[in-house]
Amino acid sequence: MTFQACCGKYIDGTQNAPTALALMKSRYSAYATHQADYLVQTTHPSQRKYYAKADILNWATANEWQKLEIISFTENTVEFKAYFLDANKQNQIHHEFSNFIKENGSWFYVDGKFE
Repeated sequence: MTFQACCGKYIDGTQNAPTALALMKSRYSAYATHQADYLVQTTHPSQRKYYAKADILNWATANEWQKLEIISFTENTVEFKAYFLDANKQNQIHHEFSNFIKENGSWFYVDGKFE
């Protein structure tokens, strides 16, 4: 599947992600392609105060994103592992249980618990 077919259409604003899972995949892609604006926009407004765009961009660019593994998902949750190389080229895994909410036809990331 191409980037545009998977996630690009959501990141560029052509379409809204139709599910929490689609939003999760597009958010991972946004980290990998350094699209901090999209990450802020797809974070629920009630949570945005906890996420500075500069910090998001710094974390996105400091790491080399390798792959996304979906462990499980429901309508409003996604458990995933994001594999990446850190600034020292060491393998890392970000394992998260994420919560999402749909409002006014758009999905938003709310929060996550980390393993």
